[in-house]
Amino acid sequence: MRSLTRGERLLFAAALVSISGGVARSDDVEAFYAGKTLQMFVGYPPGGSNDLYARTVAAHLGKFLPGKPNIIVQNMPGAGSLVAANFMFSAAAKDGTAIGVVSQGMPLQAKLGQAQVRFDPSKFNWIGRTTPSGNVTMVWHTSKAKSIADAYNTQITLSGTGAGSTVSLYPSVMNEVLNTRFKLIMGYKGSADAMLAMERGETEGHSTSWEAVQAVHPDWLKDGKIRILVQHSIKRLPALADVPTSVELAKTPQDKAVMRTIMSAAEVGKAYFTSPGVPPERVAALRRAFDKMVKDPAFIKDQEKLGGDVDPLSGEELQELIGELDTIPADVIERVKAVYKE
Repeated sequence: MRSLTRGERLLFAAALVSISGGVARSDDVEAFYAGKTLQMFVGYPPGGSNDLYARTVAAHLGKFLPGKPNIIVQNMPGAGSLVAANFMFSAAAKDGTAIGVVSQGMPLQAKLGQAQVRFDPSKFNWIGRTTPSGNVTMVWHTSKAKSIADAYNTQITLSGTGAGSTVSLYPSVMNEVLNTRFKLIMGYKGSADAMLAMERGETEGHSTSWEAVQAVHPDWLKDGKIRILVQHSIKRLPALADVPTSVELAKTPQDKAVMRTIMSAAEVGKAYFTSPGVPPERVAALRRAFDKMVKDPAFIKDQEKLGGDVDPLSGEELQELIGELDTIPADVIERVKAVYKE
């Protein structure tokens, strides 16, 4: 049998070190997570769609992580989830035991350099997205508004939450760019309270994620209790194929570019991330666990109970999507800044 050359022996030794190092890192990750309790910080009050979807992920994700840790949810509402985003960047544990859930619009807010933002979204370690998230603006059946055309001629009152949330942002942007006449009544604690206000007649309507409507009131559209005036996404949702998007309603190329930039948050959707500085092997473990979870029939079934689909992005794909914000032309960003209300 031929003897190995010195170079071959060195390559073989390097391969053994690499393999043993990989096993050691895998063992280290399992040892770290075994017996741990992870915290999922949700930037919204209990009861809304973001909270319900986050709790479903928290109930399933740990089963696919090495060491099978528990995951508990901690609600951290405030400023449309900006409080939670800032916390995750600066104060949350940086060891892979903290997971964040914030508004899909947070990465864009950071790109625009808004005053209260204290985080860089590209430095978060993105774990994955369960589904894109289109928003809708709806009115109660007693409203005089029958279609989006009425919003150009008549003031329509909407219940609003935090100024930084997409709940309040999208109608405000439509007012600025498309000249609609939505009037936001601010101060509701979350979409659950805001939808109750609409139902009680305190306001005519509300703007929130389609998932929120499906999760909490799946019968409303079918029973004719609400009318969907417009959906806030780049593409029409299959369930709302007859409802125009706010991007479609733009009249000029620049207006359309502005609306596309803002509504691109729908592609971020129901996304999960961990803090900056987490060891790479733990980030990888979280991502691979997420990938397994979104294919698991038990998880998919629980998502469907909330009225939601599973249309995932991996952590790597999501990280790349967030990075694409840096490629938006400067003139479009300046126009977005002018209409994007904090």
